[in-house]
Amino acid sequence: MSAGSDWKSIIYRGVESDELDYKAAQDWRKLPRSGKAKFVRHCLAMANTKGGYVVVGVGEDASGQPAVYTGLTPEEAQSFDPTAVGSFINRYADPQIDFTIERPVVDGKRYAVFVIRRFSALPHVCSAGLDHELLQGVFYIRTADASSRPAYRSSEIHGIIQRAMRNQREQLGRMIRGLLYETHNTSVQAEEGQSHFAEELAHSRSFFRKRRGASSAGGCTLDFSITPNEYVPERFTLSELRHQAQAAYDFRPNSSFIAPEDLQEAYVTNVSLRFASAAGSRGWQLYQSGLFHFSAAYSFRGRVEYRFLVDFFADAMQFLAGLYAGLGFDEQTLQIAFSLDNAENLELKIGDGAGEHYICRIPEITVCRTRTAADLASDVAFHAESLLRSVCERFNLPDGCLRTAARMMKQHLGRP
Repeated sequence: MSAGSDWKSIIYRGVESDELDYKAAQDWRKLPRSGKAKFVRHCLAMANTKGGYVVVGVGEDASGQPAVYTGLTPEEAQSFDPTAVGSFINRYADPQIDFTIERPVVDGKRYAVFVIRRFSALPHVCSAGLDHELLQGVFYIRTADASSRPAYRSSEIHGIIQRAMRNQREQLGRMIRGLLYETHNTSVQAEEGQSHFAEELAHSRSFFRKRRGASSAGGCTLDFSITPNEYVPERFTLSELRHQAQAAYDFRPNSSFIAPEDLQEAYVTNVSLRFASAAGSRGWQLYQSGLFHFSAAYSFRGRVEYRFLVDFFADAMQFLAGLYAGLGFDEQTLQIAFSLDNAENLELKIGDGAGEHYICRIPEITVCRTRTAADLASDVAFHAESLLRSVCERFNLPDGCLRTAARMMKQHLGRP
């Protein structure tokens, strides 16, 4: 849901979803309490999920599809007064829902559109029951089949908690620790957990290596992984992984890290969301445990461009900071590991034309960091530059050559 909405697109979409609901023309003032309660339920559910729209003035055709665009009479439109309607709806919401009521005119007809924003701190609980339409103490959610209902599955409650963790983890900490894994997956001991992560990472590397086959012989393999500090085998559902990956993606379409088509072509396995390019040269996996692994083979022909590394680390840290913040790792430590094999005698080229060349004298470059998602998100360019600096040191690059790296990264990411 975004500001500056295209009202015509929303009103004529014709299909209800987890972010869109249609209601026939009606007068709010003439609705019985049970009718108003249905609006409350939709607002609670959308605010606890993705946010969304409730469009009033679209009826159903003979097949039950919302395709009868009657619009509202002036009296009906006037009845959806934001103050009066907002006061009624928020009487049953704790905390109050952030929503507005717009009354756009589309093709000469006026509609009332509830614009509901997703909760920013705490999820909304129904604070009072009403006419069998609302149940006190319930978290309502919006589902893909356009239903506004109580959250009763463990994965649904897990999703609500994850969103709350991002915004007010400190206040929700005790509740999260008490509820999050109580009836679901339990954490294993740290040492055993790290062995599970190592097993997943080894499996991922083996998969991409087999995909590449002999085509990568003589080239360099770039490996990038993020590992949480605690192993929970099914910490996230596969749909949550896809949603958070899509939500984190907001950078360059020609990225050398993750391209737009990656997310479109990514598919789920039994334990991960995976992308593998057709040629097998590049791929990544995001596991239900929270482990992320990126692997790509490059034929640098003896020389890697400094600009390539600048853009790669900027894009990688931008995506990963957003991804792990979205997954709720704000205060948990993450192990970041980068490696580049077949690096011996590889040149680092700086500048156009002849430029300057610096040479790596070791077979493999490895760099490790420990950070939290909140730390990464606080200054993406700073942390990306830190990784870049460590890699360039292996090429014996003088420290002074990196003084413009942070500025280049910010420009690449479109940041001030």
